[in-house]
Amino acid sequence: MIELEGVPELIDPVMVAAFEGWNDAGDAASGAVAHLDREWKGEVFAALDAEDYYDFQVNRPTVWLDNGVRKITWPTTRLSVVRIGGAKPRDLVLVRGIEPSMRWRSFCNEILGFAHELGVEMVVILGALLGDTPHTRPVPVSGVTSDADLARTMDLEETKYEGPTGIVGILQEACTHAGVPAVSLWAAVPHYVSQPPNPKATLALLNRLEDLIDIRIPLGELPEDARAWQLGVDQLAAEDSEVAEYVQTLEEARDTADLPEASGDAIAREFERYLRRRDPAAPSAEPGDGSYLRDTSGGLPRPPKRKPDPSGEGPEPPTAASSDEDDAPEPPEA
Repeated sequence: MIELEGVPELIDPVMVAAFEGWNDAGDAASGAVAHLDREWKGEVFAALDAEDYYDFQVNRPTVWLDNGVRKITWPTTRLSVVRIGGAKPRDLVLVRGIEPSMRWRSFCNEILGFAHELGVEMVVILGALLGDTPHTRPVPVSGVTSDADLARTMDLEETKYEGPTGIVGILQEACTHAGVPAVSLWAAVPHYVSQPPNPKATLALLNRLEDLIDIRIPLGELPEDARAWQLGVDQLAAEDSEVAEYVQTLEEARDTADLPEASGDAIAREFERYLRRRDPAAPSAEPGDGSYLRDTSGGLPRPPKRKPDPSGEGPEPPTAASSDEDDAPEPPEA
């Protein structure tokens, strides 16, 4: 059993997790958890033993100098906790690390052990995949779960995906078998500009997380970073006529696919988010009254000539231009 010393009883805790690697296109998911940790000044209370889960020839440790003293940072997964203040305070348990190299079942069991000891009510796992989506349009974010009841009550997709999966999919299923409600939020990152960071995709994940667990997240400079990122990609695309033509094709396909809901649910959701941000009575996004842990530890590639091979980057994303529902791939692995 995991014994946690120095962590008080948490208020309505939700665990939010993201892992660098296969499930983190553009570092969008890990960037979202890092943003939460930074804005709310998260305090690390646990770290998994790197020797148990990582191949150091794949994820190498780093050496750095601290006042002239050489120190080593080992690749691992760390857990921190943040308190969201306001009229209805609640806590988030943030899990941020690297997809493990080995012993995935033990890894998930250890994460679930922390969730059990902390009284976590729900686990939200963030991921990002490469997709046929234009950088000029809103980032598609899908919410999926393996729990049919949760899918109905929270307006999510029940995953039907079959195929290769990453630690996001394994942790999702581990939560389901342990009886812990779990949701995965997936952002689609343009495959023709996959280099990290991608602040626009990170922002989209945080907006969807706000809606899912009904909190307000301080965004800081992220919206401006997202605008600057899009302008930068615009400029790069304008310098290559082939890329520009390909982006236009994706835009037309996306606009056609989105047209039926352009004046319906999508606009309603954005307007509700706008009202929540302006409502002074809404739950505050400001940090709590400070520390409450008693003991803490420390250039664009050219577009493909044919559809990308899904075996290289995980589940093949839906193609907006497709109109045949029977041929459409399943939503990403939860």
